[in-house]
Amino acid sequence: MRKTFAVLAILLMLAVVTQFFLAASGAFDTAPKDESFQAHRALGYGILLFAVVLTLIAAVARMPGRLIGMTGLVAGLTLVQGVIRAIASAFGETGDSTTTAGQLVFGLHAINGLIIMAVAGMIVRQARELSRSAATTRRAGTDGEDARASGPAAGRARSTS
Repeated sequence: MRKTFAVLAILLMLAVVTQFFLAASGAFDTAPKDESFQAHRALGYGILLFAVVLTLIAAVARMPGRLIGMTGLVAGLTLVQGVIRAIASAFGETGDSTTTAGQLVFGLHAINGLIIMAVAGMIVRQARELSRSAATTRRAGTDGEDARASGPAAGRARSTS
C-alpha cells in the first residue's frame, strides 16, 4: 500500500507541475481570459479532488500522521487558490484587466502555487522513503531473518538461552 501511495504522490506532483505549464500557456494565449485559463482551472479542481482522495488513502494505509497532514494541506492550499482568485476579483475587474490591488493580491496565487509544489515534493520524498523502508523490511523477512532478531543484541539473546 505504501508503494501505491508513493506512485499516487508522484502523480500529484506531476499534476502540480502541469498546472504551472497551463498557467503559463494561458497567460500568453491570445484568447479571452476565461477561455485561455479553462484547462488551468479544470486541472485545479482535479488536483483538489485528487488531494482529498490521496489524504483518505494515506489515512486508510496508516501512513504517519505528518504525511497524512501534509497531504491534507495540499487540499487546503488548493482551496485557498480559489479564495485568492475571488478576493483579487473583488478588487475590481474592469473588462479584460484588473486593478493594481487586484493584481497584487492575485500574485499570492502564484506564491501559494509554489508552496503547494513544495509540500507535494515533501510528500513524494517521504512516501518514497517509507516505500523503500517497507520493501527492505519485507526482503529481510523473506531471507529467513527476523528484523527483530538480527544484530548484536539478538546474538546475545540467543547465547543466554
